[in-house]
Amino acid sequence: MSTTEQSTDAAATTDHWDVVVVGAGTGGCYASATIANAGYDVVILERKPASEAGHIACGDALKGAADFPDVIPKSELEPAFTNTDVDHGRFEIPQEDAVLEIPIPGELAVIDRREYGRRIIEATTEAGTDIHYDTVVTDVVQDDDGRVTGVEAIRDGDARTYEATVVVDGAGSLSLLQDRVDFSTSTFDTNVDYTHFSSAYREIVHVDEPVEWSDALVIKPTERSAGYLWYFPRTETEINVGLGFQMSEEPMKLVEDLKRDLENRDEFQGATVEDKLGAALPTKRPHDSAVHPGYVAVGDAAGHVNPTTGGGIAGAAYAGAYAGEQIVEAIDRDDVSEDVLWRYNERVMDHFGARFAALDVYNILVMAADLDDLTGLIAAMPGDKLSEALYSGSANVGWKLKLETLYKSRGHWDTLRTLYRTKGRADDLLAHYETYPSSPDGLAAWQRERDELLDAVYETTGADPKY
Repeated sequence: MSTTEQSTDAAATTDHWDVVVVGAGTGGCYASATIANAGYDVVILERKPASEAGHIACGDALKGAADFPDVIPKSELEPAFTNTDVDHGRFEIPQEDAVLEIPIPGELAVIDRREYGRRIIEATTEAGTDIHYDTVVTDVVQDDDGRVTGVEAIRDGDARTYEATVVVDGAGSLSLLQDRVDFSTSTFDTNVDYTHFSSAYREIVHVDEPVEWSDALVIKPTERSAGYLWYFPRTETEINVGLGFQMSEEPMKLVEDLKRDLENRDEFQGATVEDKLGAALPTKRPHDSAVHPGYVAVGDAAGHVNPTTGGGIAGAAYAGAYAGEQIVEAIDRDDVSEDVLWRYNERVMDHFGARFAALDVYNILVMAADLDDLTGLIAAMPGDKLSEALYSGSANVGWKLKLETLYKSRGHWDTLRTLYRTKGRADDLLAHYETYPSSPDGLAAWQRERDELLDAVYETTGADPKY
């Protein structure tokens, strides 16, 4: 068990743990459950009270739950699944008066995110994790060699120091912890800027009559700021509606813009709003490295989100489990160095990180493209190939399909040419990520080659450098 010491200063208390996890989100819970199952003492520090923990802004779409790490069994999550009939995306393009049906591969569900959050918290406490609610982390503690050895926090108004062998950063987008750590002794990715994130807002809306698209995830581009709207049906009459925009673009008035769109849709006339929340989410490549001596970042804090769809639950679940397993190995070896923790980076890149990095190329294209041209071109594309690109980072396009698309996209040929060239750049980047180094020593050379490939992306798309 952990130990607690009262210092000579009556206002300061020090707790000793094997692992401290900051944040009770998906990544933090999967990491802590993995570590607790191995017999180590782990505590989650959660800034919210127990009644609000797990309640976060989210689109509520959950993909591939059947394949999630079994450290938290699917049976524990299923009561939070509210709509398992969703099987495709519905891309509405008002500029073209078109609707594109996009198949979505794999298992898909829309969930009650608050219930899901409560259930993963319950599962990790059943595994043996302690959770300290109402605890706000204010600083990170490092030793003379730069290794992270704990965090400073305020719990219920009292100052506390949480000492740990490893700290897991599950503090979400724009994590405060990464502003506090001195990463000069490691290769941890510090090339992160607020413009790599989107600002989003969502409401849970109830309608009187079932919507006709209750089996689809509805996406719609906004008229400005390279933004997007979504309508995800939790049930036939309870809809998660929201919108967001890239922080590199002109800010949107999220609440007003969402309200305006709802007022213009017949199915939402007379609707009532149950819940309102806002958040930031990463729309960037995964961190090149998310480890530092004594420190590992997971989920949104490490950019583990599909940058084209905003889907982050699956990535966070796997990242948390991979991090937990590598931390257990590091503690067993009495070596929490960057070298030993590095295997976590490799597993993330091998599983989904490379694919997410390739998908980020299309985000770069969107930032530079003419929105009307791009949406017009998308309206001419086959839905199955668009789906393939959105979820795999690439798509196989034969000559027959190229000719068909060429015919349908008259008036957008310059954009079509750019899109096909961009696809080639994304394929090149995906192949390079498959050569991700097996140790920190190889990262710098790998990054130089990756950045040369990105220079080609910027040249092809006409975009300003993102990183």
